[in-house]
Amino acid sequence: MMEKQERIRQGKPIRMEDIPSIALYMDQVIQLFEQNYHSYKRNEDEKILTKTMINNYAKGKLLPPIKNKRYSKEHILTMSLIYQLKGILSIQDIKTTLDSLNQEVQRDKGNIEDVYEMYVDMINENEEQFNENIEWMEQSIAQNYNEKFPQPNNEMKEVLMINSLVHMSNLYRRLAEAKIDSLSKVEDKK
Repeated sequence: MMEKQERIRQGKPIRMEDIPSIALYMDQVIQLFEQNYHSYKRNEDEKILTKTMINNYAKGKLLPPIKNKRYSKEHILTMSLIYQLKGILSIQDIKTTLDSLNQEVQRDKGNIEDVYEMYVDMINENEEQFNENIEWMEQSIAQNYNEKFPQPNNEMKEVLMINSLVHMSNLYRRLAEAKIDSLSKVEDKK
């Protein structure tokens, strides 16, 4: 399992220093995402980011307004956040989550770079916690399985692990959705 965990952790969000200081055209943005998120792909045919996705994000107002068909650092950072969120959340939930951030950026009151840096720091902490939790889950499943079934069956242990991981994922997703619903209520009061 450690090998799998290492492969999962190889993916990191785009680093600030990887983003050029000049605005990029759409094809350049797609190339930047492909280069930085290639290890996130489950298979080689998977697309990280497409023109259609970017256009949908812009139409859905998930991104700050785009000027002259060029994408700034703020756009790239926002798309990086969207990429991380879209694996679990609906587009509407992502919009609700990012609305206040985008509004602050548009009013020049918020600094998405600072928020993004904090996010990257949190990812590193999350990975440490993830490793500890996975170790504990594997030990717990092995111990409980071995107590109930005298014949070892690694496939059955993997099935139990998969079910446990999916359950944890659902718990985290439901908590995120509850927090989004709270954000939505705050936005409605404004």
